[in-house]
Amino acid sequence: MSFGQQGGPQSQWDPWKPNSQQPWDGSGGGDTPDWAALAEASETRNKRRRLFLIGGGAVATLAIGTAVAMAVVSANGDSESNKPASSLPATADIPSATGTAAPSFEPTSAPPALDPKDFISSKSKDTSPLGASILFPGTQLTMQLTSGGSAVYKKGETDDTKNCASTGVVQPSLGKILTANDCTRFMRVSYTKGGVSVTVGVAVFDTEAEATKAKGQVDTQKDIVKSLSGGAVKPFCNSAVCRTTANSYGRYAYFTVAGFTSGKDVTTKDTAVFSISDNLQEFTFRQIRRRGQAQASAAANE
Repeated sequence: MSFGQQGGPQSQWDPWKPNSQQPWDGSGGGDTPDWAALAEASETRNKRRRLFLIGGGAVATLAIGTAVAMAVVSANGDSESNKPASSLPATADIPSATGTAAPSFEPTSAPPALDPKDFISSKSKDTSPLGASILFPGTQLTMQLTSGGSAVYKKGETDDTKNCASTGVVQPSLGKILTANDCTRFMRVSYTKGGVSVTVGVAVFDTEAEATKAKGQVDTQKDIVKSLSGGAVKPFCNSAVCRTTANSYGRYAYFTVAGFTSGKDVTTKDTAVFSISDNLQEFTFRQIRRRGQAQASAAANE
């Protein structure tokens, strides 16, 4: 917008412009300033100032809004700024800011424990040194009883042979059974206490199946291990009636014969004979099982 000059060719007086002068015509009262024109000019300038302030404020507001929008987009990262709203994750897919993700681990499991019986069930695994003095060590046996207390038995002689059918070791009928099932070794040991003695015989096979089959074929009334005397053990059960048993565990079959050193026949009332027979059966089983446990433990630590 432009404004015309008033008062002839003199310079326009602008009250807002430094060094501008008010026009005078020097003729007294009639030459007084045109106050109406001055007021109109002032009002026009005020309007221009208000328009400028309003316009400038709008531009500043627009600039601030643009800067805020750019800052928000920048905070979201460049990779997300060009994506349409439809490509952003749904509300349910956005992780909660207040939740804490639990650590995840791959499932693990401990290796299965080694079975001690596996190591005394076949020749290929049962490789520890073996012998009558190893299976039955020491000069006496102190056995903890399941009923409480303990029992001490003096140890006699031991015997070890690879001829399982030897007539000096077993009765002929038992020798045939052992040979038919491929017995490879036969060990004997004797213990005594209070006039009652027992001989334990242990037959060794290559497999558990052979030992189990041999034990199943034994008739304990006639298929008997012969008693072993010597040292602390006097001869017994050479002609008298004695108590006999047969069992197996792993690749081992074991037999007992128990009776009086006096030569007296054993009856069902002779609890001392049954006791020593049962205890030595249990001890033999434990010794064979310990053998498997020792080999399993050694294999687990390799």
